[in-house]
Parts: sequence; structure tokens; C-alpha cells
Amino acid sequence: MAIDPASAASAYANAARHQSATEIGGSPPTAGSPTGPNFADFVQDALSAAVDTGHQAEQVAVDAAAGEADIVDVVTAISAAEMTLETVVSVRDRMVSAYQEIMRMPI
Repeated sequence: MAIDPASAASAYANAARHQSATEIGGSPPTAGSPTGPNFADFVQDALSAAVDTGHQAEQVAVDAAAGEADIVDVVTAISAAEMTLETVVSVRDRMVSAYQEIMRMPI
């Protein structure tokens, strides 16, 4: 499965932006506190980017219906949204699999 370069670049940019914001505005780490970015925030940003990609594809389709966009733009936007959705589903499946594996571990 191929990953859309634009989606990957967007995810990396979000991670870098979040990391730099944590380094600049964050408080100094204390003993026992995590020093990296919050995983929940990273996932939230990635999901927001995925939703934005879907909204952009919808907007381009509406623009094409109104005669304001080319069919090439529509196909490109829908393809990007499809790849983003496939990536989200793949990550979800991996997370569920990891959770199930953890639950099978003996205590």
C-alpha cells in the first residue's frame, strides 16, 4: 500500500510543529514526567488533518459541479482523500491488533 506523500508530509509537519511548540512554551520536565509530545495530541492532529483532507475533496467536487474546477483537480483531491482514509483505517487496525495482543499477555 502506497502512502500519499502530501499526507505523510502533513503528518510530519504536524509532529514537528507540536514538538517545537512543546519545546518553546512547555514547562521544564520534572522527575518522572514525560519529555516528548503527548501521543493523544499527535493522534488528534493527525485525525484533524485526515478530516481536513476529506473536506477539501468535498469542496473541490462541489466546485467542479459548479463549473469552477477541473476534473483533474477532483480526481486528485478524491485520490488524496482515499489514500488518507486507507492510512487511517490501517493505523486503526494496527492499534486494535496491538491492544488485543496486550490483552492476551499474562499478568
